[in-house]
Amino acid sequence: MQKHPLSEFKNNRLLVSPSVLACDFARLGAELEAAEEAEADMIHLDIMDGHFVPNITLGPPIVASMRKYTGLPFDVHLMLVHPDRYVEPFAKAGADHITFHIESECDPAAVIRQIHEQGCSAGITLKPGTPASALEPVLADVDMVLVMSVEPGFGGQKFQPEMLRKTSEIYAMLRRIGSRAHIEIDGGITHDNVRDAAAAGANVIVAGTAVFRASEGIRAAVAELHEAQKSLPKTDSES
Repeated sequence: MQKHPLSEFKNNRLLVSPSVLACDFARLGAELEAAEEAEADMIHLDIMDGHFVPNITLGPPIVASMRKYTGLPFDVHLMLVHPDRYVEPFAKAGADHITFHIESECDPAAVIRQIHEQGCSAGITLKPGTPASALEPVLADVDMVLVMSVEPGFGGQKFQPEMLRKTSEIYAMLRRIGSRAHIEIDGGITHDNVRDAAAAGANVIVAGTAVFRASEGIRAAVAELHEAQKSLPKTDSES
């Protein structure tokens, strides 16, 4: 299975990653096909174990079955106590990118190596209460940083605007070390705050309810999120 890691995308392009957590799971295949037809860039998969967060979602067999319905990259977010035990199963199931939490019970550097060895790009994330400085030891080794703008565990939560400051801080940290890593933001993202998120430096937008439950339809919702491209900070090559 050919991988399409996030490192294939430029970080000055805004990417939309609809979260299947907001899908109608009785129509999951059709929802995935609709997201691809709407020109989403990837699909965001929240993997929860009922321990690291108080919810349980998808396992590798479900992810593997989803592969029949879309060729979009799978952007997999592991909310697990022991992510190292599940990197290989999810990579084999079809993950192209795998993000895990700095708060997990693991050696972050070892998990990043493990993800890369599976041919996937690697991401690191942190809960809203964890300072950006916690990422410094591994920041140079990841392909993406995910900023959680809600407490991880459940979809449909209200966006925490104070996470925009953290996004800007991480953007500055990455620029200081010369990293071209992407910044993803996830949690309560809507058409009302997506431009603020992009202006803070986030170029990968996770949206569940705002896409799959949009009154205007999935295509229009994805197109409107893509409009936030105009708000991204200018890179050195664009200045």
